[in-house]
Amino acid sequence: MILSTTINAIGGLALFLLAMLMMTEGLKLFAGEGLKQLLGRFTSTPLKGVLAGVLVTGLVQSSTAVTVAVIGFVNVGLMGLRQGLGVVFGTNVGTTVTGWLVSLVGFGFKIENFALPILALGVALRLGSSSRRNQGLGEALAGFGLFFLGLSILKNSFGSLAQLYGNGVPGFTTNGGVITFLLVGFVITVLTQSSSAAIAIILTAATGGVIGIQPAAAAVIGANLGTTTTAAVAVLRATPNAKRLALGHILFNLITGVVALSLLPGMLWLVAQLADGLDLEGSPAAVLALFHTVFNLLGVVIMLPLTGRLTRLLEKRFRSLEEEAGRPHHLDASLATTPSLAVAGLRAELLRLRDMTNRLVRASMAPSPVAVKAFEQQAAAIHRLVVAVAEFVGTVRTATMSREEGEQLARALRTARYLDEAARLSGTALALHQKLLGSSDAETVAVLQQLFDQIEHCCRLAHQEEPAEDHSDQERLEALEGFEQQYQQTKAELLDAAVSRRQSITVVNQLLGELSGTRRMVEQLVKADRLLRSPALAEAIESEKRQENAA
Repeated sequence: MILSTTINAIGGLALFLLAMLMMTEGLKLFAGEGLKQLLGRFTSTPLKGVLAGVLVTGLVQSSTAVTVAVIGFVNVGLMGLRQGLGVVFGTNVGTTVTGWLVSLVGFGFKIENFALPILALGVALRLGSSSRRNQGLGEALAGFGLFFLGLSILKNSFGSLAQLYGNGVPGFTTNGGVITFLLVGFVITVLTQSSSAAIAIILTAATGGVIGIQPAAAAVIGANLGTTTTAAVAVLRATPNAKRLALGHILFNLITGVVALSLLPGMLWLVAQLADGLDLEGSPAAVLALFHTVFNLLGVVIMLPLTGRLTRLLEKRFRSLEEEAGRPHHLDASLATTPSLAVAGLRAELLRLRDMTNRLVRASMAPSPVAVKAFEQQAAAIHRLVVAVAEFVGTVRTATMSREEGEQLARALRTARYLDEAARLSGTALALHQKLLGSSDAETVAVLQQLFDQIEHCCRLAHQEEPAEDHSDQERLEALEGFEQQYQQTKAELLDAAVSRRQSITVVNQLLGELSGTRRMVEQLVKADRLLRSPALAEAIESEKRQENAA
């Protein structure tokens, strides 16, 4: 009898988990773009993020799926970490929808009367429709029907278990303290990898009379805590933003769980009063669903005002080398109130930015092949620093700013833009250099190598340390002129290679495009360097450039 009951319970649980998966995947397919737009557009504040998290999680029935989407938005910059944390907080409240479905529908009706028709409708829609959205809806409906069939099996199994317990089966007991049942809920969630499944098991056990309300409430808290293991394991090798959001999720559940556990008698009394007012006191499952909702709402009330501090704390954790490089080292809010200090800080940051860009450009011409992913990460770090510089300039107090300081801020923005452009174009120089390494045409290789030698010479002159006064400006002008001459010679050689059929027209066109991008990269780097050293000289270069274009 015990073996049969156990097998039925396991089968019901398996059916329940399959149903949850089908509901999640089906609803994501049916309303995926709409849900993504909701997450992307309506999360401008943490509070809106919480509401969006509640709504989307309640619809797709998977806090993990919503959290993964949020991580993606944060990684690409569509959502800040602060707003992402709000959504993650909301997902915890959204998961309580499962408990309400179990309590109000699963135990309020004869399940088979409507589960089988819903299942049949879902399968018909899934198999008979040619529309992907309708197929998703059909899969979700089929999952909804299986959800209640699995729940029915679980309910019957726990009913049999309660009878066994009532008959005094040897070795079977539900005695244990709050901590014991807390661990039970935690372990069930870890084993099933689904807090929704754990909550369903706990609610059916309480309804069947296997455990009382207080131990069941402790198990519900344990199930919430169990979801933290899924988040922790999922992001072991993930991006820094993923790790920060996972840690925020873990902290939310831990703090909420500790508070709920310490206030358990008082919370159960409050839930009993609410259940009495809502006429739910006769249903243990509904009372526990209400408890689950109340203590997650309590967590939001506690954590939402702390979102700003939590964000700052998390942003200091899991920093990659690229993120650290993209963070300002010489700028902070205290400088923005004093324009003279802000200008000094900007100059120091721009010198560092110039040095980073210089190293990236030189890396594009490294003797051995460069890892493209690492190269792109360094370019992205430079772009983040440029964005940070621009944001800092926007915060500088202008009321007491002199005209000269205003001009210096404008030059700082231009310099940052030049360096950002040079870093972006360094990818074309890398592609050109890789073609140089793989080319079999000796004449093309020779002229390209001479071009890269000229680029290296320009980079050596654009370094972090201040140069000697007697030769710096003239040497830089001569270096740029030498590069321009070599560029024209390289361009002519490539065209000759196409005419003499040493290279195909397609290959030469690609090389010419990359050559043009490389030329602009050098010009942007040199202009930024000279703008930092001598604004007047930079203006002269701009004038020369305009004259060349006009000619």
